[in-house]
Amino acid sequence: MKAWWFEQAGSAFDVLKFGEMKRPEPKADEVVIRVDFSAVNPTDVKRRSDGRELSRFSQIVPNNDGSGVIVAAGSNVDASRVDTRVWIFAAQAGRAMGTAAQYCVLPSSQAIALPDNTSLEEGACLGVPAVTAHRGLFSEGPIDGKTILITGGTGRVGMYAVQLARQAGANVIATAGSPEKVKRLATLGAHHCINYKTENQVEAVNQITDGRGVDLMLDVTFGTNATDAPSLVAENGAVTSYSTDPVMTPSLDFNAFMFSNILIRPFSIMRMPLKAKVAAFDHITMLLEQNRLNHRIGGRFSFAQLPQAHQAVEQGDIDGVCVVSIDQSGA
Repeated sequence: MKAWWFEQAGSAFDVLKFGEMKRPEPKADEVVIRVDFSAVNPTDVKRRSDGRELSRFSQIVPNNDGSGVIVAAGSNVDASRVDTRVWIFAAQAGRAMGTAAQYCVLPSSQAIALPDNTSLEEGACLGVPAVTAHRGLFSEGPIDGKTILITGGTGRVGMYAVQLARQAGANVIATAGSPEKVKRLATLGAHHCINYKTENQVEAVNQITDGRGVDLMLDVTFGTNATDAPSLVAENGAVTSYSTDPVMTPSLDFNAFMFSNILIRPFSIMRMPLKAKVAAFDHITMLLEQNRLNHRIGGRFSFAQLPQAHQAVEQGDIDGVCVVSIDQSGA
C-alpha cells in the first residue's frame, strides 16, 4: 500500500516521506480500514514536529482522524463489521499507524459506525475535535440548565462544543475573534456571542449572568485566560481545558480559585476513561443519525499534498477541519 511516514522530528517538507509499505494485518480486537479520508489536526503536526513517540517507533504514519470502510477484522471482532463505513478516532495515539495511508489498523472500538446520512468526508471531521468537545463539556456531569462559556467557539473543537452544549440544554456563551466568526457562533446555536478582541470578556460574561459567572468554562487557551477565569466562573464551577497555547507554563492566583471552589481540569482525550470514550462515541453518533451536527471543512488536499496540509494546519491557515482525500489507485 502507499503511505506517508516520518522517521525523525521536523518540519513537514523535511521529514515526511512517501512510498510503499506493507498493508497491515489485524491482531485480536483490531480492524483494518481502507482509508478514504484522513484529517490533519494540530495534535498531528505537534506529534510530527516534536517527534514525541519516535523513542517507541522507528517509523510513524501520521494523523489520528479519518474515515473509511472496514476490510478485515481480527479475532474477537464480529465479522459483520467488515464492509461497514466508519469514522476513526485516535488511530496514531500511542501507535505507529495513523490514517495517512491507504489502509490503517486500529482497535475495533476506535472505528465507530458512520450513519448512512453522513458522508465519509464529514466523518473524517469528527474524531479528535468532536470527542474533545464532548469530554470538556460532560466530564463533570450533565449540563442541562447550566451556563457554559466556550472560548474559541468557531475552532475545530469549539464549533462542536457549541452545538453539543446547546442541544444538551445548556445556556451557551461563546467567544470568537472576528465579526464574521461571531455571526457563525449564532448559527451554531450560541445564545450569547462575544468578540474577545473588541469586548472585555469578564464584563460581558458578568453582564450576561448578572454577576454570577458560568457553571463551566471550556477553554482552548488556559494559560492566556487563567487570570480571568476566577472572575468568569461561578462558585463551585469548573474550568476544563484541552490546550494552553501559547502560554505553556501558566501562572495563576491559587487563592482566587480556592476560595470560589473552582475545579481546574486539564484533560487529554487519548487517556480518558473507556466509559467516557464510549459515552462520547454514542452521543456523537446519535446526533449524526438525527442530522443535528454541522461540520466545517476549511481545507481539502489530495493524498500527494499531505505535507502542504500539515504545513497549512501548523501555520493556522485552515479555518475548519483539514481533510486529505486518500487516493486508492493501485492499492
